[in-house]
Amino acid sequence: MGHKVALSFEDGVTKVVKVGDFETIMDAAYKARINIPADCRDGACGTCKSFCDSGSFDPGDFIDDALTEEELEKGYLLTCQAVPESDMSIQVPATAESAKTSAAAFTSTLTQLDKHSESTISFTLTPENRGDLAFLPGQYVNIKVPGTDAERSYSFSTGPEVDETSFMVRISPQGAMSEYLRDRAQVGDTVEFTGPYGSFFLREPKRPLLLLAGGTGLAPLLSILEKLCEGPTQYPVHLVYGVTREADIVGLDWLRAYEERLPNFTWDYIASEPGTSAPHTGYVTQVIEPTHVNEGDVDIYLCGPPPMVNAVSKWLDSEGIEPANLYFERFAPKETTGGDAETGAPVPPEQVAAEGDTLTAAEAISSLETGRLDFRKEDSFAHLDARMGLELAITELMMGRLSEEQMAQFRRLAEATVDFVDGDRVGDPEEYVRTNEEFHEYLFTISGNPTLLESYRRLDIHAQMAATFEKGTEIFSRVAQDHLDVVSAFEAQDRDRAREVIMNHTRDAKGTMDTAIDAKVAGA
Repeated sequence: MGHKVALSFEDGVTKVVKVGDFETIMDAAYKARINIPADCRDGACGTCKSFCDSGSFDPGDFIDDALTEEELEKGYLLTCQAVPESDMSIQVPATAESAKTSAAAFTSTLTQLDKHSESTISFTLTPENRGDLAFLPGQYVNIKVPGTDAERSYSFSTGPEVDETSFMVRISPQGAMSEYLRDRAQVGDTVEFTGPYGSFFLREPKRPLLLLAGGTGLAPLLSILEKLCEGPTQYPVHLVYGVTREADIVGLDWLRAYEERLPNFTWDYIASEPGTSAPHTGYVTQVIEPTHVNEGDVDIYLCGPPPMVNAVSKWLDSEGIEPANLYFERFAPKETTGGDAETGAPVPPEQVAAEGDTLTAAEAISSLETGRLDFRKEDSFAHLDARMGLELAITELMMGRLSEEQMAQFRRLAEATVDFVDGDRVGDPEEYVRTNEEFHEYLFTISGNPTLLESYRRLDIHAQMAATFEKGTEIFSRVAQDHLDVVSAFEAQDRDRAREVIMNHTRDAKGTMDTAIDAKVAGA
């Protein structure tokens, strides 16, 4: 019979392999030509240590030097020894490239096009090799816009076992995909895409579920509901769907159908503008009831634009609710590039340039940012190390390549963080996190390398900071100066100095997160 195991890599690629009865995860991965890093394959070295996000397993035999009992209790395993006892999802501390695998490419046919309202269109693709497309409910693909070089990221709205794959798009006046779907798309068109990507996917339910959708963020939650219908869960599932205006209200018939198909499923919807047909006016947090969060024993899946994701996180914090798990997907571009908050389509290059920034082809790739919000130090440190590796790589790539305009913008972004740090304390946490994120991402944004940009955007660092930092949080005093020092090193084309600052910055950032997480836990 066997079980399905999802292997999520650090660069956002997820591969699903079928593991036979009494077969180790590593053996099954190797059969699928996925080379998970390993040395001994005997449970003695720890090279293949990974984290089990969901599911159960027999850990097999190992020694303490490879895996301690404490690590096992936290959810770590050795892929060379672990044998699944259920479907599983695993975080592998390596890139897909290092495992000699990659996201697959697919050619499909556009088979259906539905205009739900003036603001929302859904479309259906039938891949030529559907049997090779294995994805998890909640994941997304990068779709090439026919007739252009642009790519856009969209989440599946259908379940993994459905033959056809559907997607939902909010129409943007200047969006490349919007223009295609609105003006040129015809049933029978050939559409290419790659994937699947993303760590936002359904884990095995072990407690009540709360699904929160903003606008077309409903799409991946529909995929999750479809999966839940295949083997109905015993736990309550509640969905809250938030929109802005009347034209954004779509998919109610789908939700009513799931209400019939899925026991224990309830839902509600709300619009922020008054006068719509929605039963409530306001924001999603206003219709979350105490029973929905189950005193914190709940798994929350949250998909929407960044302001919604951030607002929900802050609301949970203000209410003293610490959910067992909070998974999120934000589908808007970064604030420095502007653009439409629903589609993720960037604004025209000339508009960005006029504001002192530069837009490259890399901005056209992924507008989806996925992750998991929690307060494990191990996760925070791992992501900081991953960022350091990526920043050292981008330094090698971009040193000596910035134009005068780009260098001036790089310095402006470094200077922007200064105002929100008061000595060794965070002044305005929200503004500090925002400006810090813009600075760290800038070189990736202008690099023209979509793979590096996408890898960077898979990191949870700034989401963890936003959930952890408060006014007065202790921070290392050189944080803002480090940003300026990196810019100075680029101006002097001093590669060694830039590397030194980046590595020291990472070490100190770990200290800050260590202290901040301890303070957060102590105050809970």
